Amino acid sequence: MIEQRTDYDSPWKEIIERFFPRLLEFFFHSAYTAIDWMRPYEFLDTELQQLDPEAEVGRRLADKVVKVWLKSGEEAWVLVHLEVQGQYDRDFAQRIYIYNYRLYDRHKKRVISLAILADEETNWRPSRYSYELGGCRVSLEFPVAKLLDYANQWETLEQTTNPFGIIVMAHLKAKATYRDPENRLQWKLNLVRNLFERGYNREDILDLFRFIDWIMVLPEELANNFKAEIRRQEEANRMRYVTSIERLAIQEGIVQNAKENVIEILEIRFSEVPTEIVESINKIDDASALKTLLRTAITIASIPEFQQILNEVTAPRNSETN
Repeated sequence: MIEQRTDYDSPWKEIIERFFPRLLEFFFHSAYTAIDWMRPYEFLDTELQQLDPEAEVGRRLADKVVKVWLKSGEEAWVLVHLEVQGQYDRDFAQRIYIYNYRLYDRHKKRVISLAILADEETNWRPSRYSYELGGCRVSLEFPVAKLLDYANQWETLEQTTNPFGIIVMAHLKAKATYRDPENRLQWKLNLVRNLFERGYNREDILDLFRFIDWIMVLPEELANNFKAEIRRQEEANRMRYVTSIERLAIQEGIVQNAKENVIEILEIRFSEVPTEIVESINKIDDASALKTLLRTAITIASIPEFQQILNEVTAPRNSETN
């Protein structure tokens, strides 16, 4: 059996943000064709917390709210809900309904609610929420994409150039090879090779490699075999960007360790670390910034003082992304 990563939402969150138009094109074509992609769309990362501040919405990293423009010229909102933990949730449809009407109530804009089910429950397919009382009936129906269904459409996944073809393949094979690391190694190699055969640009390849590498985790020995095979392919001139991919993997390991070290030092020194500080640290990908925060965590006198330094460190980064 292969050790599972606990932070399974993060790679999906990144991939949704990176390829959002292609996601709608692949899973929800009606929504895709209604949107004017010549106009910029905007991710609203804090919107879900504002819609339901008392729930654990902040931990649902893969749920996304996106402001878009329709071809009619109307401003609209897209709610993308992604279930990745593989667990039945009897309140899932109700949650979509609640977010839908609260978002409409806040902004008075029409809302498109969409659901991607990445779980392993074949018969769990929530697509509507309704209730009726005293002659009054309320109902919401929403499109659903069930990733398990694509297991029977493998040829289509192999042939499409949409990045979500290979994303879905990686997800399905990660699930299918949970207890079979040798088979997972072979599929991981096949999928990485496939990246270079689809004509993606360098940035797309690196982002897709990051997703595959994250969800198809291997035991240490097989992970080393994977790296060795990648190097062999590079020497045979069959693959481009492999050196960049390996550097990326090394850099991400350094950054992830740095994040964990900062949080651990804070926990040791102050026992409890506010959730918003942990989330802010986990969003930082700059190794030098994390090095600064590590030194600060060791010497700072209090959590509020650390928060002030954290705000200063992240302020330039936030302004660059807006």
